[in-house]
Formats: sequence, C-alpha cells, structure tokens
Amino acid sequence: MQRVITLNVNQEVHEVVVKSYESLLDVLRNKLGLTGTKECCNEGDCGACTVIMGGRAVNACLVLAVEAEGEEILTVEGLAEGSRLHPLQEAFIKFGGFQCGFCTPGVLMSAKALLDANPDPTEEEIRNGISGNLCRCTGYVKIIQSIKEAVLSMKGGTRNEQKQIFDSRPEGS
Repeated sequence: MQRVITLNVNQEVHEVVVKSYESLLDVLRNKLGLTGTKECCNEGDCGACTVIMGGRAVNACLVLAVEAEGEEILTVEGLAEGSRLHPLQEAFIKFGGFQCGFCTPGVLMSAKALLDANPDPTEEEIRNGISGNLCRCTGYVKIIQSIKEAVLSMKGGTRNEQKQIFDSRPEGS
C-alpha cells in the first residue's frame, strides 16, 4: 500500500509517495537524492545511516519513512550552513578524522546530536555518543580528537588549547 507523507528534511518540506515498508534510509537516498546517508548493514549495527530525527541520533535503516512524518530530520547534507562547514566538519578535515570516509557522515551526525544535547562532553561521553558508529579505518583516535576540536572551536577555544588536543592521545588508546 502506498501513501503520500510529508517529510521535513534539512529544513525543506518534501511530499513523498512511500510504501508502508520503506525505510527512511531508502526514501532519503532513492527518492530525495540525499546519498550522504550511507547504506551498509541495514540492521542498525554500523551507524553509517545515522541521521538526527526529532533531536536524536537514529539509524535511518531502522525507521520506517511513515514514522518520520512530522519529525524534523537532519542529514549530513544539512550540517553546513551555505558554503560554511559545520565546526565538526572543519575539525574532521583538520585532524584527519576520516580515511575512506564511508562512516564519516554517520559519525558526524552522532557527534552533532551529542553536542546539541551536551555542548561540553567528557571524552567518555564522546566515546559513548559515537559508540553506535563503526569505523574500520581510523581506530577512533582521530575521530575523538576531531570532536574535541569541534567542542573547543564552538566554545571559541584558543590555538594553544587546540594544539594540546592534537598533541594528546585520547584516554584508553
């Protein structure tokens, strides 16, 4: 059975015809052309499809599109404001918080949800905040450094404080 739903994605309203079994991931990628949200496990295990829905990080592969109606959805394509990258994106570039880049959109969205809820997280809270995101390339060290850098940048941290982040290794690594 098909029906028309209204989705608010990246502050744009879209009317989309969906089947009752279609996931939010399928609609984002195949009907709205937002391919930054990655398709990988389709079981909620890897976090590559993480988006922010209703202020929370969710795996888009586990959410039916019809369940997303009426919610505000933010994908990685909506992070930047115009041509200005979000501080998380800038930090990931600066500190090499990605290698192949496949997991990066999901990690960015989990980190954004964390920082929206807690703008000054501890390293343990950062680790917990991205615990649903698997990365096989970086080993998380540079990802955590990047998130710490974004926290400082968003608070207006000094260059010396930012240098200390790069020079220090995360706890437990």
